[in-house]
Amino acid sequence: MRSRKALHRANKIIVKIGSSLLTAGGQGLDHAALTHWADQIAALWDEGRQTLLVSSGAVAEGMARLGWRRRPQQLNLLQAAAAVGQAGLVQAYESQFQRHGRRSAQILLTHEDLGHRQRYLNARSTLATLLEYGVVPIVNENDTVVIDEIRFGDNDTLAALVANLIEAELLVILTDQPGLFDRDPRDDPEARLIAEASVNDPVLDQAAGESRSGLGRGGMITKIRAARLAARSGTATVIADGKTPNVLQRLLAGEPLGTFLIPDCEPLDARKRWLVGQRQLKGKLWLDAGAVTALQTQGKSLLPVGVKRLEGDFRRGDVVACLDPEGREIARGLVNYAAEEVRRIQGCSSRHIAEVLGYVDEPELIHRDNLVLL
Repeated sequence: MRSRKALHRANKIIVKIGSSLLTAGGQGLDHAALTHWADQIAALWDEGRQTLLVSSGAVAEGMARLGWRRRPQQLNLLQAAAAVGQAGLVQAYESQFQRHGRRSAQILLTHEDLGHRQRYLNARSTLATLLEYGVVPIVNENDTVVIDEIRFGDNDTLAALVANLIEAELLVILTDQPGLFDRDPRDDPEARLIAEASVNDPVLDQAAGESRSGLGRGGMITKIRAARLAARSGTATVIADGKTPNVLQRLLAGEPLGTFLIPDCEPLDARKRWLVGQRQLKGKLWLDAGAVTALQTQGKSLLPVGVKRLEGDFRRGDVVACLDPEGREIARGLVNYAAEEVRRIQGCSSRHIAEVLGYVDEPELIHRDNLVLL
């Protein structure tokens, strides 16, 4: 999907709704607004479009049900609120979709779930089956068990990972702002809405870095990163105001609402999409300039000779980051040797691996088929 005019062809769609839209001023869920979005999603299904929902709001709903006026800082209290609120969130969606004669399903995920290859494949199979049977999957982070995600509320990234998981054609991130502006509109009345841009356009980083609005450092930067992650599977992204009447139908009709981010990179195969989505890497490899060139411009595998130093206690088959001499991550992949073995063979020619270790598993440290450039 590289133009708004093509959006009407989207048949597999992710809709992400943020907590700022779902909560009624600290009073729990805004049921009128929730009804509005459920009606739109049900209408998309009636048109034959498989639509999956990624929804925030569990903690806010739990706080309302528990009578808490202020968001707690303690992790155990946040997780308790999430547990209470998740029941209300899913109950609210279920009742709304039932009005349209459609079933829904709760899917609770963490980045760890999507980082484990077998669990990743199981999640993909489950979601594909639900979509095949016309069920609306309602996805949220499993806030009752996660540690860092609950502190950052990064459902934007989760939505992008799910887009990669099911190979969605379109990711719609609904927020409480019209889209991404080139400057903070509160400071500059001349600030311009960015109607359309390539997902890797540097202007997006500048705009997100300078903005202090609701779509600023704490919000828009995660949405840009999510759009770039989703683009790895060819998914286009639209960031739009969820309060706009019939926003989903109007977007798919080609109406110029929000910010349309074009996926301007070649889609990756399924295995490499999974590698890109890894959040918890097991180690780091610092490469010399020659190895960086071999990976980036020659499509080569990573050999031990190109590794200068390493960090972490990884095992064979773990995902590790590859860093250039300045410490920037330029690739990641599945390593063929454990950390202790790499320490012994780093800087060595592949023909000396057997001499140093007494055996050879693979001549490459990371084979190019198991490596993805960033």
